[in-house]
Amino acid sequence: MDVLWDSPTPLTANELKDCLIKPGISAAPTKQLATTTILTVLSRLETKGFVTRDRSLRPHAYTAVMTRAAHTAGLMHEVLGQVPDRQAALARFIGDVTPQEAETLRQLLAVASSDNA
Repeated sequence: MDVLWDSPTPLTANELKDCLIKPGISAAPTKQLATTTILTVLSRLETKGFVTRDRSLRPHAYTAVMTRAAHTAGLMHEVLGQVPDRQAALARFIGDVTPQEAETLRQLLAVASSDNA
């Protein structure tokens, strides 16, 4: 998903495979990935709604359905929805943020409050 999120354009399975074998991306850069393996993973991601496939192109090109930030926010909301005490979870979360992150949260909350007013 990181490669798709970082790409400014949709990628084919072969393009994605080429990106994954670059040093620093793959845990085993010398191991060759099969295109069929990449296609299987992309198919599963498409089924789960994480990627979309442009069938008008050959080979098909894949793109992330949502941004990394939107995905992360969704995960945070999902986890908060599962805890019995949201306030305690949020308190614990903000207790671990840096001063710069706290300032960013303040600014974002101020904007959200003014948008909802």
